[in-house]
Amino acid sequence: ASGRRGYTSFVPPALLSRDEAIDRVMQVLRKHGYDGASLSELSKAPGLGRSSLYHHFPEGKDDMVRAVLERLEAQLQELLFTPLAGPGTPRRRLDTMVETLDEFYRGGREACVMANLVLGSTRQRFRKPLRRIFESWIEAIAGVLADAKLPRGLSRARAEDAVLRIEGALVLAGAFDDPSVFGRTLRQLPAELLAPAKKAV
Repeated sequence: ASGRRGYTSFVPPALLSRDEAIDRVMQVLRKHGYDGASLSELSKAPGLGRSSLYHHFPEGKDDMVRAVLERLEAQLQELLFTPLAGPGTPRRRLDTMVETLDEFYRGGREACVMANLVLGSTRQRFRKPLRRIFESWIEAIAGVLADAKLPRGLSRARAEDAVLRIEGALVLAGAFDDPSVFGRTLRQLPAELLAPAKKAV
């Protein structure tokens, strides 16, 4: 396109596909959180120059976060929520969740994007998608426990506690620089979630 005074404007093509760009942004958000993920920091990610950022996310950093959450929700739906609702015994489905989480968070070495976004200035701004993701996760676990014949109320309470423990273990693993905290929590979860309900005295 011709610009003023006869100059030709040129927009360099994006080096990365949109999915690749979202993945790179997600890694920066994992490491630095929203407030620490400055444009300068984001553009340092391999292949994620300013041209790619402006091309894929013309509305700025909030646009990036919305894209990251959409992609994360789709990934978790495929990797966690759908398998939890699928075939297999309750124990096998929970074991599969544990194995998936261990791989997804690299044995506790990766921070959780959702946990970073729940804290600080982004808590209210992205509340709806964050709540939707956590609610889907809790309901998926509760469904497995209901299939194991546990009472509905107990299933929901244990599912909430499981997500709380997983997220807390990721935070502690990062704080202590000790991923074994995360691994230990995951290993304990299936048996504890499926433990028989205590009979009222």
